Amino acid sequence: MTKRALITGITGQDGGHLAKLLGDKGYEVYGIIRGQQNPKRRATEEEFPYVKLIEADLLDMSSLVRALQIAKPDEIYNLGAISHVGYSFKDPQLTADVTGKGCLNMLEAIRLTGGEKTVRFYQASTSEMFGGLEYNRPEKGYNEESQFHPRSPYGVAKLYAHWITKNYRESYGMFAVSGILFNHEGERRGVEFVTRKITNAVARIKLGLQDHVELGDLWPKRDWGYAGDYVEGMWRMLQQDKPDDFVLATGETHSIEEFLDLAFKEIGIDDWKPYVKQNPAFMRPAEVDLLLGDPTKAETVLGWQREVDFPGLVKLMVQHDLEIESQNK
Repeated sequence: MTKRALITGITGQDGGHLAKLLGDKGYEVYGIIRGQQNPKRRATEEEFPYVKLIEADLLDMSSLVRALQIAKPDEIYNLGAISHVGYSFKDPQLTADVTGKGCLNMLEAIRLTGGEKTVRFYQASTSEMFGGLEYNRPEKGYNEESQFHPRSPYGVAKLYAHWITKNYRESYGMFAVSGILFNHEGERRGVEFVTRKITNAVARIKLGLQDHVELGDLWPKRDWGYAGDYVEGMWRMLQQDKPDDFVLATGETHSIEEFLDLAFKEIGIDDWKPYVKQNPAFMRPAEVDLLLGDPTKAETVLGWQREVDFPGLVKLMVQHDLEIESQNK
């Protein structure tokens, strides 16, 4: 029988990668989209004509119940969230409602429609839950047993969603798992995120469309992987015999300065400093200085491994933005 999957956050980076993955695997794919006039609707329909879009909202449980009744999913991937860490400081209440309570609403909708024994649920957790504080930093990287200490409203909201997913698994016997994903980027990433902001600016500088890029702190280090690799891990989590949580990461960390080095070298510029200006407006009240993940469990149990390395990720993103900006020039 053809499996049916429902994706929240279908218009986001991971939603696009996952829609392609599941479509290639022969799934019947449904996606939740907010509002009739959603600006991303047309692009999503054109790229994924096989995806059936359902209008619903993570803040409206009745709409989620309706979506479940329409899609009748075997698997649900909850990727929908206010996912920009910096923005979460500007609107912490909305972040809490969508990113935290939205997960609860979906879990409760599953329970109310009788799906607690039949539906497999994936929650998109995040490395931002760990916080990266020096006293709380394991030598080999954060794993599934590491202590949480989120440093942003986004991280706090995701931690609530993570624990409520675990609670529904333990309370109702639901096949509910969380993927604790470290930073994963790619050509689908929004330009408001620092990696895509850099690669888009680099492409525009190469083409003479702008002369610099404004960034916040340059010293934070992240465990950066390719989003296309990570959605494969999400899918594998829901194919296991028993529900469990997994860290997906590369096991290596790089600074924003290193990202800038590789991005500018891709267009033949060795010294990026004349092209980068630091703007205090992009600096956060509390920053996570280093995040490093330990993917040992995912590699051992799921057989998952990343395929795109850090230089390959930066190259992929710069080349994509060069192509896009050349077409728009």
